[in-house]
Amino acid sequence: MTKLKKKEGSASFPALLRQLRNHHKCGWAILVLPAALLLLSLVAGASFESAKRMYVAGDIADNNVISDRDILVEDQQATAARKRQVLSLQPPVYDLSMEPYTQFQGRVVDILRSLNVSGDHGADPALQKLVADISKPVADEILPELAKRDVQTYILKNLLPKVREQMAEGIVKDVRTATVGRAGMILHNLDNNTETLRPDVHSLPDIQSFIAELSSSIHHSTRLNPQARRAINILLSATMPPSLTLNREATQQRGAEVVSQVSPVYYQIQKGELLLRKGERVSREQQIKIQTLYKTTGDPMHWNMVGGAFILSLFFSVGLFISPSGKLGTPLRRKDLVLICVLLLFFGICAKGVYLFGQHMDSTALASSFAYAFPVAGGAGLVAMVFAARRYCVMSLLLSFFCMLMFRASYELFIYYFFGAMLATWLVSRAQSRQDVVWSVAPLAIGMLVAWSGAAFLAQTPMFEAPMQATSVLINALLTLIILFAISPVLEMAFSYSTRFRLMELMSLDQPLMQEIMVTIQGTYHHSLVVANMVEAGAKAIGANSLLCKVAALYHDAGKLSYPEYFIENQFGAPNKHDRLAPSMSALILLSHVKKGTELAEKYNLGQEITDIIRQHHGTRLMRYFYQKAIDLGEKPQEADYSYPGPRPQSKEAAILMLADSVEASSRTLADPTPARIKNHIDSIIKGIFAEGQLDESELTFKDLHHLSENFQRILTGIFHQRIAYPETKIKAQQEKSRPQPQTVQEEKNLENAREESEKAQECG
Repeated sequence: MTKLKKKEGSASFPALLRQLRNHHKCGWAILVLPAALLLLSLVAGASFESAKRMYVAGDIADNNVISDRDILVEDQQATAARKRQVLSLQPPVYDLSMEPYTQFQGRVVDILRSLNVSGDHGADPALQKLVADISKPVADEILPELAKRDVQTYILKNLLPKVREQMAEGIVKDVRTATVGRAGMILHNLDNNTETLRPDVHSLPDIQSFIAELSSSIHHSTRLNPQARRAINILLSATMPPSLTLNREATQQRGAEVVSQVSPVYYQIQKGELLLRKGERVSREQQIKIQTLYKTTGDPMHWNMVGGAFILSLFFSVGLFISPSGKLGTPLRRKDLVLICVLLLFFGICAKGVYLFGQHMDSTALASSFAYAFPVAGGAGLVAMVFAARRYCVMSLLLSFFCMLMFRASYELFIYYFFGAMLATWLVSRAQSRQDVVWSVAPLAIGMLVAWSGAAFLAQTPMFEAPMQATSVLINALLTLIILFAISPVLEMAFSYSTRFRLMELMSLDQPLMQEIMVTIQGTYHHSLVVANMVEAGAKAIGANSLLCKVAALYHDAGKLSYPEYFIENQFGAPNKHDRLAPSMSALILLSHVKKGTELAEKYNLGQEITDIIRQHHGTRLMRYFYQKAIDLGEKPQEADYSYPGPRPQSKEAAILMLADSVEASSRTLADPTPARIKNHIDSIIKGIFAEGQLDESELTFKDLHHLSENFQRILTGIFHQRIAYPETKIKAQQEKSRPQPQTVQEEKNLENAREESEKAQECG
């Protein structure tokens, strides 16, 4: 026990794997478990539904189309409308720069300077460009006006500052081609690389409207003649550039970013909703719904589900080999893994078959009720008949998980399955007879109804489906009971398991081997009864299998049937036959009862668990009394010749029986069994067995040993209770007290004889 804990605490991961392989005697079956999990994952992810007709708008439906799940369908028209709305609210991006004004100002100055220089005006580049823009007849008309000093002064001092001011605010070339969003516009200033949102802009000023505004102001504020004003307007129209230009690339990029963030518009299709009625003409909206429904079920294999199911099931199955605390637990044998795989495959494939059968029903409510009627709790109950709590909890997880996947359901069904499975295992593990199992159907049904009601609230089950599903829950409880009674005998015969039902049968006094023990070796039978009470109390205190312990205790000394008179409890005051035998012969006879008991257990088909406990209940302990007797006779004995063949106890149940057997056998030598002496005696025996290392391979902890000691003391104290001292007894006690007391040396000899008698009782009892 201590060695095992030390290894578990300090081992590396590869060393832990080697330790798991050596501890669990699985052999080739270790490969069967992942293969079974992979197969179940593939079955869960496979879609066996037959191809369904895809209706298009205008077709006439030849059958009803009902949704078998809750799905969301995208309303593409509404999504497109929302995107257009968002895009219309996105302000356009305009680049604002004063570089065009600088070029405009330089060009105007060059034109005026050329007009002031005498010579051939037609050869000046600035004037040539202007003539090309406005045509020669118009140029011949306005150039003389622009050459006037007062006109030039007005242009340079009054007109250019106004143009500069307007271009700094922004002006477009043509308002007819400019766009402004509902939210305004974004001005990207290229000169300082800043952006400004102008939300109050409903229209942009363009060049023509600005020139018209300038012409009106010139008319009211100056005395320029009409010809001069016309010349100025023509000059501005030909030379003024826009300061605002639409950045189409930036506008489109920002619009695309905003549109990409728009969530699609969905409308929900509920499970059981009638999408299309037989004989009805298919509309476009119905076509979209049907396409969405069939799109989710059209793939022959859902590989994401397969991968997720396989990974999670592998993670769950680790609990079969190691507990959360890191303990290795009872060794898992080859047949244990085979049984686990058989049950997983059986219930998983059956669940898939029930699901496919339900898909052919016209009513989705009826199909969904099949899932609540599937008896996962029955499979968990079968496991609880064979394995301890940790393993049947893991199996309940695996069964609930895979059956949920087979029915393509959500976590609500998993909760319902797991709660029902744990309730079934709790009821089965506490049943003491088959009648108890029969009556457990009532609390099982009530508990599963409670679990279903919680799952129904979570799943928002419609009210019209509630009565059908509640009926399915009651059917589930009944099927669970039928499975327990129908399949448990198969497990006993096919895998040689001692199920709880089998253990209950072995406790019956009508069993042939039990009757032979009662008649032939009555002392051993009485000893077995006391040990059975002790191990049952101890096992319940530490959470071991109390029923297995009790039955094993009743049969653990069946091997004494071969030589009953050589065991002290069957001598009933007759001379001890070992007094006339050599120590080696005595040891050989006593050692043989373990082998004989194992053979009888196999002959009467007591089961592998009880057979193992009989083989291990003495471990490899040394028969010290006869070993020391051989030494005292001058022999040179070998410890192996006086030791039980073992092995040491491999489970809690075997270790509990070893402790109880040794304590009960040796307690019969106690002269005055007071509670204090009984407690010291029990502690001494347990410490001795622990010190010998007999408990190293079991799962017992120091806390377990403490609880066992307390319960052993309670049972033995009840057996050796003090009786009322009657008058005659009192007189005899007074006479004994009046006798001379023995000397100290004699007392020591008596004490030594008592210890020898205790050892002899353990070995001969």
